[in-house]
This record gives sequence, structure tokens and C-alpha cells, in this order.
Amino acid sequence: MRYIAALAALPLLIVILNSLTMRTIKGSTATTITELVSILIPMRNEERNASKVVEAVDAQVGLQKSEFFVLNDHSRDLTESILQNFSSVNCLTGQDLPDGWLGKNYACHQLVAHSKGEYLVFLDADVRIAPRAISAAITSMKYWGWDFISPYPRQIAFTFIERLIQPLLQWSWLSSVFLRLAEKLSFKSMVIANGQFFVVKRSAYIASGGHKAIKAEILDDLELARLLVSSGFKGGVADGSSVAECRMYNNGKELVSGYSKSLWRAFGGIPGTIFALTFLFLTGTLPFVIALTGNRWAWVGYTFIVMSRLIAALKTRSTISTAFLHPLSILLFIFLNLNSWTKKARGTLTWRDRRVA
Repeated sequence: MRYIAALAALPLLIVILNSLTMRTIKGSTATTITELVSILIPMRNEERNASKVVEAVDAQVGLQKSEFFVLNDHSRDLTESILQNFSSVNCLTGQDLPDGWLGKNYACHQLVAHSKGEYLVFLDADVRIAPRAISAAITSMKYWGWDFISPYPRQIAFTFIERLIQPLLQWSWLSSVFLRLAEKLSFKSMVIANGQFFVVKRSAYIASGGHKAIKAEILDDLELARLLVSSGFKGGVADGSSVAECRMYNNGKELVSGYSKSLWRAFGGIPGTIFALTFLFLTGTLPFVIALTGNRWAWVGYTFIVMSRLIAALKTRSTISTAFLHPLSILLFIFLNLNSWTKKARGTLTWRDRRVA
């Protein structure tokens, strides 16, 4: 059990180092951006989010020149009629999805084709950004000499299943990759990104091949960042929790469907998935189970992993209350992975009424 406790100490060490050194986006550091900025939002059946995300974009300050495009990707709800209430939006009608493309990737590709900005800002409809979020992100890019940036939004969770799973998003990369080292080495395997809020120089996007080069990738955000890095461009993830927030799912059914569509791709394949899930079980669930028998080293391991969760949650303004339920979170995460692989094998993976794999 001592060895497992030592394994559990590793994520804690990485979380502490990252929390002390990671890049952070702050609205207070924003400067006025003089270049043309294109704000691009793909929407498919987003009547729940359309008004609020557009209002948040309309409230942006610090952008001297900007253009705002939304692509209505064959929505069957009230998305289109809601968008018509906003004069600030250039609303595009999505073309039919070509063979070999995934929906969001093609929507982003179309949005870029209509834009002219030197900076491309991709936003998901469920993201809410603070008034200086975009100008602060681009200011940071300029200061750090980056070609792209992924300001990771604060993840909002209300239902019990959300509170179990969503905090794992930030914790997973804060506890697994030395972020500042990843910046220097530029290894594809160490790249972290979140497409909820993603900013890239147009020149870098075009030179790397953009979404066309990753048209069938379900993890489009991660693959786009990897594509940029492998093409020689600089950038990475930053804590954007003070300038952006996102509630990805509103209930358990949405969450299971959302994670199931993509987790089969998260660890690169079956061997990577087995390794990752085994490590998570050994460090996250097994120590607590053994600790119930009174084993002291097991309690040490459980304490280490909970501490890593608490520090990550505090740093990223995430849910703190379920950190102590980490063993249960890992069991649920393992189930979501198995469900994803099962559906992948059966060819039944769908998202927003489209087959994805």
C-alpha cells in the first residue's frame, strides 16, 4: 500500500507546482486590441444559450475592431429566431455536412471562411465571458509571444452527477502535465486545450491547416492545438476561470451522452485507456476502499488525492464539496469510458442527432 500512496503523491506534487506557476488570464491586465478580431460561434439547437452568449459577446470591451459571426447549423429549435433579435450578429446558415467531416469541425471551418480577423476567437454557445475576456486573452498572447491560447473556463456544476464529474476536467490536466515544461518542450502528447474558448492567430490557423486538417477528430480542440504545436506555433492552456465560465450539461442524461461521444478518443486508444483508468483506480478509488479496513498508508494515499482535488478546485474556482467523493467520481468516470468504448464498438455514438463515430 505504500507504493500506491507514493503514486497518489505524484498528482498532488504536479497540482501544487502547476497551481504556483501556471498561466492565468485576468481582466485587469487587458489592453486595447487594435487588430481586427473575429468572434465565431457554431450553434446547433442552442435556444437555451443563444441569447446569453450573444449578450456576453456584445458586452465585450477593449476591442477596437471586431466582427461577430454565428453559424446556425441546421437547428430544429428556436435558435434561428432568437438570433434574429440581435443586430450585432452576422448569422450564417450552415451548409450540408460533407462526408468525412464532423459537425462542429465543419461549422468552425465555415465560420473562418466568412471571417477576416487577424485573431480568431472560437466560443461555444454555453460559455459566458466577462467583458474583458477576449481583450485579456489576446493581451496575454502578445505578452507571452503565443500564436494561440486556450483560456480554460470555470466549469459550473449543479446536479450531483455534474458535481462528481465536471471538477475532474481541470484536475485531470493540472495533475498530469507540468504545464510550463510542456510549453518549452512543445510535445504533442503534453498539449492541453479546451475549445470552449480558444483564440488563435489567423496566420497560424491557416498555415497549420485549420479544421480541415482535423475534420474527423472528435476532440477537435485538443487536436487543433496539437496541430498548431506540430506546425511550429507556440501556445497553450491558461487558467481562464476569472474571465469565463461554462455549464456543459444540464442533467445526467446530457452528461453521459456528452462524455460517451468522445472519451474513447481521450487516451489515444485501448492501451492508453487501460493504463489511464488503471492508474486512476489505483490512486483514486482503491486507497479509500483499503482505508476502510484501517490501513494507515491507504488513508495517506486517499488524503493525498483529495488534497490534489481541493487545490485544483480552489485554483480554478471549481466545485470543492465533492473532492472527498473522488473515489466515486473515478468509478463513474471509468463507467463513462467503458460506455464510450462500447458504443464506439457498436457504431452507435451520436451527438446532437448526428453520428460521430
